[in-house]
Amino acid sequence: MSDLLAFYKNKKVLVTGHTGFKGSWLCRILINAGADVTGYSLEPPTEPSLFKLSGIEKNIRHIVGDIRSLDHLSKVFDEVQPEIVLHLAAQPIVRESYKDPVGTYATNVMGTVNICECVRTHDSVRSFLNVTTDKVYKNNEWAWGYRENEPLDGYDPYSNSKSCSELVTHSYINSFYDIERVRVSTARAGNVIGGGDFAVDRIVPDCVRAATANKAAEPNKTTDVSSTANGNNPDAGKIIVRNPYSTRPYQHVLEPLFAYLMIAKAQYEDTKYAGFYNVGPDDKDCVTTGELVDIFCSKWGEGLSWENRYDGGPHEANFLKLDCSLLKSTFGWKPKWGIEDALEKVVEWSRVWMNDGDISAEMDREIEAYLS
Repeated sequence: MSDLLAFYKNKKVLVTGHTGFKGSWLCRILINAGADVTGYSLEPPTEPSLFKLSGIEKNIRHIVGDIRSLDHLSKVFDEVQPEIVLHLAAQPIVRESYKDPVGTYATNVMGTVNICECVRTHDSVRSFLNVTTDKVYKNNEWAWGYRENEPLDGYDPYSNSKSCSELVTHSYINSFYDIERVRVSTARAGNVIGGGDFAVDRIVPDCVRAATANKAAEPNKTTDVSSTANGNNPDAGKIIVRNPYSTRPYQHVLEPLFAYLMIAKAQYEDTKYAGFYNVGPDDKDCVTTGELVDIFCSKWGEGLSWENRYDGGPHEANFLKLDCSLLKSTFGWKPKWGIEDALEKVVEWSRVWMNDGDISAEMDREIEAYLS
């Protein structure tokens, strides 16, 4: 791992989607590695946000921009001349994609076209990684993990738009890119969890919101939860689970981020590593939502519990996991933190946040713990 971080020292790295949950953690790693980081993204998608809490803006070139604007994005490439491009910008929520399919496709498909076009027209780029999702696969609800050569055909607008993002990348590789000049990979990651995720319609942020509201409701507690729970909401302090039986490949956010950096470094140095990779946990960490919440409640303590409130909702996959044999055999990679470790880190981070602790220091502590 020390060699991996040393590689990024002084490298010009452009990260799209840097104000999001994953992007903020990725920027923190790159800052610690001494990289010259430029972030291109909309304003943080949540309030509170990990990006603002961690003060990352002070340590990078922070550019507010829309991935759908080719002109603006191209001007940023002109100015920055990045060597490595890590594309994380996306509309990432399944339920939101049902509410706004046009916006989801515009961001996830045309946004990818724009980033691929900028990579095509700027010779400075040597390594480009498009981050997609485990949901790109045609989901047959079968018991084994999907491999990289399985058909792509996401069901809902989010998943399908990310399948399209993959296909756009494949087309640019086949049609335009000289592999001796720029090496390109995509990374299909499972569900990520970790401290600082404040997104709606995600189970771990819902758990943290409920735990925070529950804490604030205790006698003599003055924790401000105005941003995470409505005091007039009868469900405040409850973890509401809308589908406790769906199985997902959960992993701590640092797992895929270090894998992304590993892939980008490897293909920068050798064209043979450019390709398409699944990045997910071992089978034992592919758990149901109910099992995940049980573990969170046990880690949090304080009598926290959850309620099954299946709402029918729009279609979402019930069973989904990845086969990561290619990543493991190619790089000798393996997950370091299982689901228990990951949720413990969520609880630790959340308690620091609740007590107005030093968020940057806590992120650095977890990164160091992961590296060791």
